[in-house]
Amino acid sequence: MRSVKRLLFLLLLPVSVMAQQAVPTCKHLYEYLPGGDGQTAVIVCPGGSYCWLSKKYEGSEVARWLVSHGMAAYVLHYPTAGWAGYAWHTRLLFRGSQYPDQLRALACAMQAVRAKGYERVGVMGFSAGGHLALCGAAYLPKSLQPDFVAALYPVVSLSAPCTHRRSRRGLLGERRWRNKIICDSLSMELHADRISCPVFLMNCKDDPIVDHRNSELMDSALTAHRKPHLYLQYATGGHGFGTTATKTSREAIGWKNRFLEWLKHLFRN
Repeated sequence: MRSVKRLLFLLLLPVSVMAQQAVPTCKHLYEYLPGGDGQTAVIVCPGGSYCWLSKKYEGSEVARWLVSHGMAAYVLHYPTAGWAGYAWHTRLLFRGSQYPDQLRALACAMQAVRAKGYERVGVMGFSAGGHLALCGAAYLPKSLQPDFVAALYPVVSLSAPCTHRRSRRGLLGERRWRNKIICDSLSMELHADRISCPVFLMNCKDDPIVDHRNSELMDSALTAHRKPHLYLQYATGGHGFGTTATKTSREAIGWKNRFLEWLKHLFRN
């Protein structure tokens, strides 16, 4: 029986390795390709408070779901503070990873994916990754800006009372996380006017991690500046579930179908 199990493992191993490939031109960018010639690519930015990354539920599983719907997916493992950096405040002595490292990583990913010739390239981010996706739409050079953004239960503000403090320190480090000028510059509700691409926004009212008012602020700002967007808020669902139905409510997992419908409508021509 053991020999049979080992044989099955060896037979399946190449399949799992081939399911993702690192992109040579961009460090820590992992490619998942559909069977056909998909014309839409999505760069996936997992969450994790800018301190770590939820690589499975908001990374590889999301990528496989996108691929199952004919899209190419690229999971970006952008720089984070790390457990030690956050818990032991080591960035008081050593720079470590902090802003703008994350935005530079996204710029590299956009450049690498754009070079592959897709008709459209979007960015999908979860939690802190949602903040990064919005930052990319606002601050990347025009040639590298995404064609659409999906921000799922995102961190939005770094200066409002509802800010997610762990993400703020994870992004800015111990010496800058209370700097009002920098925090305001990265509070995306204050810079919605800079976003030119359509935005898909989703969160849950009962989110125990990122205050639901983050997404409400972003929705209000996009509305005020007449930016094309769709905002979905569910009563229940929590946080950190990505595309996994068993980690959220029945209503909240409906965001997946709504996103596919939104994208199809967006690029129907």
